[in-house]
Amino acid sequence: MKRIGLFLLPLGLFLLITLFLLQGLFSNPRDIESSLLDKPVPSFSLPDVMDASVQYGPEVFQDQVTLLNVWGTWCVTCAVELPFLTQLREQGVRIVGLYYEQELDPDFGGKTIQQIRADIDKTVSQLGNPYVFNIFDHSRDTSMDFGVTGAPETFLIDQQGRVRLHHVGDLNERVWQNKFLPLYQELSQ
Repeated sequence: MKRIGLFLLPLGLFLLITLFLLQGLFSNPRDIESSLLDKPVPSFSLPDVMDASVQYGPEVFQDQVTLLNVWGTWCVTCAVELPFLTQLREQGVRIVGLYYEQELDPDFGGKTIQQIRADIDKTVSQLGNPYVFNIFDHSRDTSMDFGVTGAPETFLIDQQGRVRLHHVGDLNERVWQNKFLPLYQELSQ
């Protein structure tokens, strides 16, 4: 009887580990469910990336349906989505940028705020500027409060400042039509 138990225990552990790994293998990493869904945006007080004297907080999301787009000039996928986001802004969609710079981290380099602003100006002048303004998440604390895992990520925020939708990856025509537009239209009415 002990021999069977000694055999079944490792076999059971092996099967559990195998099932766990298979679940991860076939899951979609973009299907990350945000813990903020249907909750108010986290509290923050951050400066405008281009003018540090201007401060923003959660009140910027009151009374208007808004897309909050997390991005950086260092992010290749963010550059790919900028022209489409610019088209959305031209159609009347309000988009706010949550910008954080990877190279402020000593492990990645050390950019000055002037270099960051120059990079942003260059990028948006070449690819389009969809943003009403850009909030500067210098320490990435607010990004962490939103549960951001990388860039780009986009949040749909309703008129009461509640997160209604979260998307990991680029926002393109297909994602907009299938995932965002129905809820955006419903919230805008």
